[in-house]
Amino acid sequence: MIQESVTVRHNGGLEGRKVALLVQMACQYESRIYVIRDNKKVNAKSLLGMTSLVFSEGSEITVSAEGEDEELAIMNIQKYLSNNGK
Repeated sequence: MIQESVTVRHNGGLEGRKVALLVQMACQYESRIYVIRDNKKVNAKSLLGMTSLVFSEGSEITVSAEGEDEELAIMNIQKYLSNNGK
C-alpha cells in the first residue's frame, strides 16, 4: 500500500466535472484507491462518495492505493490534483 499527501492546485478547487474526471481516472486502475480528507476516507472510484468531500484550492488531502498498479495510480492522481488538471 502506498499513501501520499497532495495539495489541490485546481483554480476554484474540485467540483462537478473535475471530480468526475478524477473518479474516471481512478476507475482505470485495478488498485483500491482512497482519498482521505479531514479524517473521512472515501473510495476514489465512487462519484457519490467523492462529491461528499470538499476539495478547495490549497486543500491538503491524502491519496492511498493498494494493488498491482498502485504506484502508477498514485503518481497520475497526484499529478492531476497538483498540476491544475494538466
